[in-house]
Amino acid sequence: MDKLLEEALKARENAYAPYSSFKVGAALLAKDGSIYTGCNVENASYGATICAERNAIFSAVSSGNIRFEKIAIATDGRLTPPCGICLQVIREFNIKNITLVNLERKWRSYTLDELLPVSFGPENL
Repeated sequence: MDKLLEEALKARENAYAPYSSFKVGAALLAKDGSIYTGCNVENASYGATICAERNAIFSAVSSGNIRFEKIAIATDGRLTPPCGICLQVIREFNIKNITLVNLERKWRSYTLDELLPVSFGPENL
């Protein structure tokens, strides 16, 4: 299996999801070959929760990396796409390839345009 998918599955194990029990992991491949991971971290004040995808992207950005190839997102059951906020952040950094994977190692790749066909970006400002 692809290393990025495995890293997303490993990151999922670290998720803090005491309220939803919906653990998510993400692994982000930068153009320089670096991999950044993230997991969802829930909060009793739900608005303070952060998704795995944004966690991984923000980790990369805080490390000085803003150029990415693809992202893998791991969940337990169904292949689950990113939420709208995460898709907007993925769009901001022009991550064109999004791969979903589950614990059974089933996976499927999508383009950003498939998941967010009409989007808002810097060119709209």
